Amino acid sequence: MKEYLVEILSKSLDQFELEEQPEIRIEEPNQPEHGDASTNVAMMLAKPLKNNPRAIAQQIVDGLEYNEKKISAVEIAGPGFINFRFAEDYLFDELGEILGTGSEYGKTDAYKGKKVLVEFVSANPTGPLTVGHGRNAVLGDTVSRLLEWTGADVEREYYFNDAGRQMRVLGESVQARYLELLGKSDEFPEGGYEGEYIRDIAQALVDEHGEDLIDAEDEKPFKEKAEEEIFADISRTLDRMGIKMDSYFNEHSLYEDGKIEETIEKLRKLELAYDKDGAVWFKTTEFGKDKDTVLVKSTGEPTYRLPDIAYHANKLDRGFDLCVDVFGADHIATYPDVLSGIKSLGYDPDKVDVVVYQFVTIVKDGKPFKMSTRKANFVTLDELMDEVGADVTRFFFLMRSPNTHLEFDIAQAKEAGEKNPVFYLQYAHARISSILRKAEDEYDFSGKVDLSLLSHPAEITLIKTMLKFPEIVATAARLREPHHVITFLNQLASDFTSFYHDCRILGENEELAQARMELAKAVAQVLRNGLGILGITAPEQM
Repeated sequence: MKEYLVEILSKSLDQFELEEQPEIRIEEPNQPEHGDASTNVAMMLAKPLKNNPRAIAQQIVDGLEYNEKKISAVEIAGPGFINFRFAEDYLFDELGEILGTGSEYGKTDAYKGKKVLVEFVSANPTGPLTVGHGRNAVLGDTVSRLLEWTGADVEREYYFNDAGRQMRVLGESVQARYLELLGKSDEFPEGGYEGEYIRDIAQALVDEHGEDLIDAEDEKPFKEKAEEEIFADISRTLDRMGIKMDSYFNEHSLYEDGKIEETIEKLRKLELAYDKDGAVWFKTTEFGKDKDTVLVKSTGEPTYRLPDIAYHANKLDRGFDLCVDVFGADHIATYPDVLSGIKSLGYDPDKVDVVVYQFVTIVKDGKPFKMSTRKANFVTLDELMDEVGADVTRFFFLMRSPNTHLEFDIAQAKEAGEKNPVFYLQYAHARISSILRKAEDEYDFSGKVDLSLLSHPAEITLIKTMLKFPEIVATAARLREPHHVITFLNQLASDFTSFYHDCRILGENEELAQARMELAKAVAQVLRNGLGILGITAPEQM
């Protein structure tokens, strides 16, 4: 409808012979009694046309040519707003569209033809996924789903580094536990990984190799086994949450194929990289920063920025039209340098979009809550799902804007009732499914459905709410903010509750009952579609 309104308004504006028409914005009025859609274009034209906005609005309205089966009334309000009311014929046609489109309803083509890479999780294989990784994982997967619903060809990528100090310490930690299990040593490396999972990996090596690795020259076989076991654990955890990665990218490959050194040399030629105090520096003062930034430390170890510049160049070289990065708030200070780096290398930084999320606090009874120390001094994502389930875990990670701190309230998450926000939506779907089953037992429907019988205000409100779904999905995809879908679903469930309170299905005459059943089917479908985008199940009974 918005596209239709923009089209008829634009044609009416032709009468003013403007050099350039203003952008026509269509908004939903704050108060339903003001109509279904509104525009302030008349007020935007007051200055260039040197006229009263209400007078301009009247001229625009007088010049409108519209289909009365789509728009029932056009009104001028306030200082010059033009308000539109949708015709019931249009609403019934759109309801039929929802029923006909089914599981595809809500899909748009805003990103049609776009090849998009979404990089998320990207935890090095040094331990199980924690609650801290959970918000990243769920946010990245749901942003991917939203982009797919708006037409994009999406690839989910996991970026990791299995080289460097972290992995060496991991291997040494497993080696120490292996020797300890065999009674050969009780020494443990300083700063080593102490979780129970390290002992489990060491035990697996004892079971497979016995004492054959006692005289191993270095930590390599222990590191390789740890990486294998930890990645398998990470994959199982992601699978529990319905997350499937399409590709894994090893940071170490950027060193092996010379891309790291090539990146430094290109920056040197651009006079944006130089040597000082034994380190290699990136001249970030050229991009507005107060001081330059280290790319390679005096120890020879690169900082985060260098391989990430090379990695993003690799992404764009692979032909992606958009690269979405999902980062925690600790990356706020570093990713602008990466964008400056790829821009310097000749890439378009607008093709990289960074989604920064705030961190998560586990709360129970208003206090920080630690569920277990089974795998070290952190709460694993599996432990959280063991407590509250995968659906609830996903929902709670998504129900707030990514840029706000999230308190994950265990007590609320475990609440098995409508006080739990995810159960509220799932119960709404299950309730509709139950109503439909009972109605099918009570009635023997035949013949064509007459949707025009849906004239009650609660029925009309419910249809209008459902019609917002495609735009909500498109907005959530564009902003990379899945919580907009949750807000919509809550409104839809609330509107259905109001409808069911005021409008019976069971016990009505067959024609009206059939029309209301179709309306209920449409609501169930939109709930399923929305929950599906969030990666959450829509049960038919609870």
